Amino acid sequence: MEGSVPAVGSARIAVKKAQLRSSPRPKKLEKLGVYSSCKAEGACKCNGWKSPNPPPTPPRTDQQSNAVNLQDPCRSCSHTLGDHVTHLENVSEDEMNRLLGIVLDVEYLYTCVHKEEDADTKQVYFSLFKLLRKSILQMGKPMLEAHDNPPFERPSIEQGVNSFVQYKFSHLPSKERQTIVELAKMFLNQINYWQLETPSQRRQRGPNEDAAGYKANYTRWLCYCNVPQFCDSLPRYETTQIFGCTLLRSVFTVMRKQLLEQARQEKDKLPPEKRTLILTHFPKFLSMLEEEVYSHSSPIWSQELLLGSTGLQIPIHTVISASPVARPLYYSPSPIQVEIASCGSVSPARKMVSLLEMSTVGEKRKPSEPLPHEDAKRQRVVGDIPQELINEVMATMADPAAIPETNLLSAHSARDEAARLEERRGVIEFHVIGNSLNQKPNKSILMWLVGLQNVFSHQLPRMPKEYITRLVFDPKHKTLSLIKDGRVIGGICFRMFPSQGFTEIVFCAVTSNEQVKGYGTHLMNHLKEYHIKHDILNFLTYADEYAIGYFKKQGFSKDIKVPKAKYVGYIKDYEGATLMGCELNPSIPYTEFSVIIKKQKEIIKKLMERKQVQIRKVYPGLSCFKEGVRQIPIESIPGIRETGWKPMGKGQGKELKDPDQLYSTLKTILQHVKSHQNAWPFMEPVKKTEAPGYYQVIRFPMDLKTMSERLKSRYYATRKLFMADMQRIFTNCREYNPPESEYYKCANLLEKFFYTKLKDAGLLEK
Repeated sequence: MEGSVPAVGSARIAVKKAQLRSSPRPKKLEKLGVYSSCKAEGACKCNGWKSPNPPPTPPRTDQQSNAVNLQDPCRSCSHTLGDHVTHLENVSEDEMNRLLGIVLDVEYLYTCVHKEEDADTKQVYFSLFKLLRKSILQMGKPMLEAHDNPPFERPSIEQGVNSFVQYKFSHLPSKERQTIVELAKMFLNQINYWQLETPSQRRQRGPNEDAAGYKANYTRWLCYCNVPQFCDSLPRYETTQIFGCTLLRSVFTVMRKQLLEQARQEKDKLPPEKRTLILTHFPKFLSMLEEEVYSHSSPIWSQELLLGSTGLQIPIHTVISASPVARPLYYSPSPIQVEIASCGSVSPARKMVSLLEMSTVGEKRKPSEPLPHEDAKRQRVVGDIPQELINEVMATMADPAAIPETNLLSAHSARDEAARLEERRGVIEFHVIGNSLNQKPNKSILMWLVGLQNVFSHQLPRMPKEYITRLVFDPKHKTLSLIKDGRVIGGICFRMFPSQGFTEIVFCAVTSNEQVKGYGTHLMNHLKEYHIKHDILNFLTYADEYAIGYFKKQGFSKDIKVPKAKYVGYIKDYEGATLMGCELNPSIPYTEFSVIIKKQKEIIKKLMERKQVQIRKVYPGLSCFKEGVRQIPIESIPGIRETGWKPMGKGQGKELKDPDQLYSTLKTILQHVKSHQNAWPFMEPVKKTEAPGYYQVIRFPMDLKTMSERLKSRYYATRKLFMADMQRIFTNCREYNPPESEYYKCANLLEKFFYTKLKDAGLLEK
């Protein structure tokens, strides 16, 4: 496929954005000044600062000098750079980074406009260029102005293909139907990666009865699907989710021909288990789908079929699904991560995904968000509470989102509950501040830094005051400050090492008369969220004997996750102090975490109350003994089963009462399982890099390494706990991977072997 988008990788753009966002603030102001109108008195009409001595060629971001003078005059209006950026003085670092991301997108689109030869595409690029340029001037978010917004047609391509699978294949056995679902996923992914022909290319290929309609769809596709792949300032959608049968009919014939040709070319590269799927089943699937796509009487596009099959719908999702972004688009990965990803120069917009790649969909790589209707298909683990029951209980609670403001001194209150409420009322504030040698000093920030120096000096008397002052005012260090009534009452001083993947916490203190109010915990939670936002997920600190308890409560331990080579030589050793580390989980909202836990406890309490009501039900007494019956089975007693009692029968083995004997038996079984030839996929936790989105799909991960650690710590007090963890490994695997995958087969074989070993050890009846 010949595309019209310039072949510059989106990863390369991400590298430039990461470099620019890590540059000093004056450099950022200089960059934004070029796109900022002059604010000098006299109604100056200059719409962007221009350097008085421009270089012959634009310098690379990473090679620019750090010397930026805000008094430099503009080549156009003669006013200073400072006059162009006065509106940015109090703008936060995050907002500035967002605007810088738009700036680089504007510059890239400007290049696209000049290099693009197709008139229709050039016009779209220029419109988007003006839109982003305007959003920088107005400091707003880019909003595409259109007569209609996505989705442009209902049902969507994804829904139509879903209905096709239901309509033609719902009668098939489960295994065969799963094969069809995999083919449907593969087809949808091809559409999402497909490079549409330009309207002029389409006209050259032959007469087109709906040229105007295709041009409108092509423009929408560029704006909402294609350009946002490399200009992430714009909202991005999937082609299959916002377009319907009109677009599909316009591309299907050409697409089918090229896919089949590609399959023939790649047949020797395909793994044996995929060869039949792609060379035999895929062409048949496309032929049947083609008939329905071009049939004007086909029911797959009718709302009736779509609505009538909601209970049976097969979730079909794409690898690059348009999931809601959890964090703002301007949170970029670190430069090192991006450089690794940027090998090659093909942009996502031009990337033609091979069938060899698409044939692996569903094995290791899954969508980055939970699939629709996944609760309907998820295999329940024994002991899980049904979602329907949880929803019912939640509905009985007054307001699941409300934070109770009473009983703050209760033993069951979270440590940070009072602090969180004070923050919501505006009593306290949190600010990340630091000294700067490049920008104009801010009086409030300097006063806060002095206040932090005083707090740390008073609360850490064994630390030299000169040393505290040097680090607090060091431009390389930042401090998360806690402000109450305009004065500093606490803070955490830290230094970030983005290239090494960790941050060192240097000082942490709250003034003595404000302690025991949860401020320390809330401070640390804010620091964790700040670092998650900046893609740094590890803390290191040297804690003295008085601080070890505090850091333990905040999730720190002596088990350091950061490799020693990463921090040796970067942080200073302290005699008599203990090195502690904390690994952050980017999925946890730390400042609200205790609220979530509290709400979970309330739900559990409600569930227990419901169970108690059932148990306390009064059943009629036994009258059989009056009639001469001497003995009855326990399970025949009214209400006995409702208490949760279960009879010992088949499938129930004997429990080893001797803890040492149980430990020895379980250790032997685990060693046998780990030595089995099919245990290799389950030896260690699944890596996010190998299976993106795995931890959004699998809520309770488990692996053999974790089980070994639990066994070593004597976690498995009963065989049931051990069996439950092992069973979860197999259940998770089968839930995440399709039945024909190698991982699914390994889980089945290893599960069979595991239960054989349980029977051999006498823990399960044969």
